[in-house]
Amino acid sequence: NTVMAAQMTNAHRRFLQVLMSNGITEGSEARKLHQHCCETDKVYYAHDKLDDFISTINSHLQPLFMQIRKGISEDDGRAHYAVVNLAETEVTKMASDYTEIELELFRKTMDLIILSENGFASSTDILNLADQLKTKKMKKKEAEQVLKVFVEDKWLSEKNGEYTLHTRCIIEMEQYILSNYQDVARKCNICHSLAIQSQVCESCGIGMHLPCVRKYFRGQTEPRCPKCNEFWSCDTP
Repeated sequence: NTVMAAQMTNAHRRFLQVLMSNGITEGSEARKLHQHCCETDKVYYAHDKLDDFISTINSHLQPLFMQIRKGISEDDGRAHYAVVNLAETEVTKMASDYTEIELELFRKTMDLIILSENGFASSTDILNLADQLKTKKMKKKEAEQVLKVFVEDKWLSEKNGEYTLHTRCIIEMEQYILSNYQDVARKCNICHSLAIQSQVCESCGIGMHLPCVRKYFRGQTEPRCPKCNEFWSCDTP
């Protein structure tokens, strides 16, 4: 109730504007931005109050069906923040920025990534889809250019010719992915966020992000599944 009653100051507005223009902001940057906005606006600042500061903004965003959400990078486990539009949870909310054919390529790329065993799709496999699109055939050179844009816009990440979903995409589209890929999409057993790149228990099928695996098994001589207690057969990172 206190949060709901809290006033949205210029500091809150400035913080929100930067987050929206960034698309996604890494945790340490968000903390610096929090301090900068409070000091510029001469309002109370406490280094451990970022979550309260964001809760106040979220209470004012609620009627607009928007929310600042926190997510974890599957790469290194670092926190990130993104503004999510709750009214449009499907891939179609990207429609204002991309053409129909570009969106079809994105959906097909997402299929490959989510249905893969390791959460990655090779550029070769994605480019092979380019001339099978229903909307219109796409030349491989054109498809390469579109993939580059998706990486620049932080919907995809690329490493050595392998593509995965960017942290921004996972934060914004978690609900869409969980409801549209019910048979394969899983949440991490440790942090309970959607896990695209994960290790899976061979006995009971639970999944864990690699940074969560690292943290959970740190210092354990024999890694065992947190759910069924069977030996964790994957190579722990």
